[in-house]
Amino acid sequence: MRTVICPGSFDPITLGHLDIITRSSKLFDRVIVLVMTNHLKKNNYSFTAEERIEMIKLCTKNLSNVEVDTYDGLLADYARQKNAVAIVKGLRAVSDFEYEFQQALINKELNGDVDTVFVTTRAENMYLSSSVVKHICSLGADISNFVPPEVCEKIIQRIRRGVEK
Repeated sequence: MRTVICPGSFDPITLGHLDIITRSSKLFDRVIVLVMTNHLKKNNYSFTAEERIEMIKLCTKNLSNVEVDTYDGLLADYARQKNAVAIVKGLRAVSDFEYEFQQALINKELNGDVDTVFVTTRAENMYLSSSVVKHICSLGADISNFVPPEVCEKIIQRIRRGVEK
C-alpha cells in the first residue's frame, strides 16, 4: 500500500487544498492529510487544529482512502512512523518552488525513505491561499468560490467575528 502525506496548516482549507488532496487520492492508495503546526505562526491561527481536522474530514468524506491527522513534530519523523513513500506538496507558482524544494531536500536528508511529489495547482487556484481567503473574508467579500461549500459558512462566521472584536 502506497501511503502519502499531504501536510499543511489548512487554516482554513481552500478549494486549492481540496484539489491537491482529491488528485492525490487518485494517484495513491492511502492519503493522510496532516494538519501541522507552523511554529512561526503558532499564535496566529484562526481555527484550532481540531477545528481544521473537522473541516477537512467534512470536505473529504467522499474520499474513502483519505484520512486526517495532526502532528506537532518533524514531518520526516511522521512519514517514517506511517511508512509513507512520499510527501505531496501543491505548487501554485514558481515562487512556491524554492521554499518547497528546500523543504523536500531537508525531509530527504532526515528520512531517506521518503520522496516529495510536487503537484501543480489548477490555473483557477494559482492565486488562492488560506491567507488570501481570510483577508478577503475579513473585508466582507464573498469567499464561496474559494472554499468548499461544506465549510464556507463556518469560515465566514469565524473570520468576520474576529474582525468585529
